[in-house]
Amino acid sequence: MRHFGHLSAAARARLFHREPGEFTAESPAHTLAAALGATLYSPATRPRLAADILKQSAAGVVSMVLCLEDSIDDGEVVRAEENLVRHFAELAAREAEHPLLFIRVREPEQITDLATRLGPTISRLSGFVLPKFTEERGVPFLEALTAAETATGHRLFAMPVLESPELLHLETRAETLAGIARTVDKYRHRVLALRLGVTDFCSAYGLRRPPDMTAYDVQIVASVIADVVNVLGRADGTGYTVTGPVWEYFRLQQRMFKPQLRRSPFLQLRAEDLRDSLIEDDLDGLLREIELDRVNGLTGKTCIHPSHVLPVHALSVVSHEEYSDAQDILRPERGGGGVLRSAYTNKMNEVKPHRAWAERTLLRAGVFGVAREEVGFAELLTAGITAG
Repeated sequence: MRHFGHLSAAARARLFHREPGEFTAESPAHTLAAALGATLYSPATRPRLAADILKQSAAGVVSMVLCLEDSIDDGEVVRAEENLVRHFAELAAREAEHPLLFIRVREPEQITDLATRLGPTISRLSGFVLPKFTEERGVPFLEALTAAETATGHRLFAMPVLESPELLHLETRAETLAGIARTVDKYRHRVLALRLGVTDFCSAYGLRRPPDMTAYDVQIVASVIADVVNVLGRADGTGYTVTGPVWEYFRLQQRMFKPQLRRSPFLQLRAEDLRDSLIEDDLDGLLREIELDRVNGLTGKTCIHPSHVLPVHALSVVSHEEYSDAQDILRPERGGGGVLRSAYTNKMNEVKPHRAWAERTLLRAGVFGVAREEVGFAELLTAGITAG
C-alpha cells in the first residue's frame, strides 16, 4: 500500500517531486508508525464492515480502528465481536489489499479471546488499541497482547490511548506519565504509537471545543498534550510516535469567527468552490489543528469521518522546501555542525539543533512523499477530491 495510491500514476507524477513509498503490514515499526496518517475509526457493528473497509482503502485510507469500546453500546459488544470474526473471514476470502487494521477492545481478555476466534484470519490484523491506558490498566493489556502474539505466531502491535482522568488532573499527572513511560518502555517493541483521547480530557471538565477552535485553544488540554510530548515524544531515541487528537465536526455549524483558511492558494487554482466547501464542512479548523499537531510534536491523527482523511494526508506531504532543508542538514560533510543559509535563502539551518527535525522530515517524506516545488496542499486536496 502507499499514500495517494488511489491517484493515477500520471497524477502522482504531476504532484510529487518524490512519490510516496510503498509499505506493507510487515514493514518495520518505525515506518508503519510514520505511515499511519489519518487513522479512521469505525464501529465494529457495521453490517457491511468488510465492504466498508475495502471502500475506504480504495479512497486512500491506510489505517483503521474497528471499535468495540466507546463507539458502541454496552449491550452490543457480543454482537460486535461476532461481526468482526465474520468480516475478517470475508476479508481473507477476498484477498484484496486493505488498510492496516486494529481492534479497539474494552478489556484485556478480549485480546486473547479474539485472537483465538479469528484463527488464521488474524493475519489481517495489525494490532489492538488499548483504552484509558495507565500503568495499572496497561500491563494486563500488554501481557494479553504478548500472549496472543505467542499463541498465533503473528506480529501484533499495541496503540495505547492516553485519556484517563489521572493524566489530566495536575496532582496525579506526573506520576501517571512516569508510570505510562515505565510500562511502554518495558514493551517498547510492541508499542507502535500512543494515541491521545482529547474528547475524554474535555469530558472530565464538561468542555467541548467548537469548530472554530482547535485542541490547542483549550488550555487544559494543550497543557496535557505538551506534557505527554515532553515525557513520551522525545527525539533522543527514547520517544514514541504520539498521534493527534480527533476532530469531531463534519457538518455545518453556526460560525462565530471568520474562516481561518487563506484564500490565496485556492485563487491560484481557481478552486474557490473547494475552499468554500471546506469552510462549510468546518474543515478549515481541522486544517489549522493538523498544522498545530505537527508543530507540537504529533504525527498522524485520529479521524471519525472519511472527509477528514484527505486533509490529514495532504498536510502530511513534505514540501519541497522542507525536503531541501532536511537534505542539506543531513549531508555527510555537515557532520561537524555549523550554520548554513537554506537553498530557499529565507532561513538559517543550524546543523546540530535541526538534525532531529531533519531526520523526522525525511522519514515522513519516505511514506507521504515530497511535493513538487510549485505544489501546495490546495493542489493535493483538489487532486484527491477529483480522484474520489
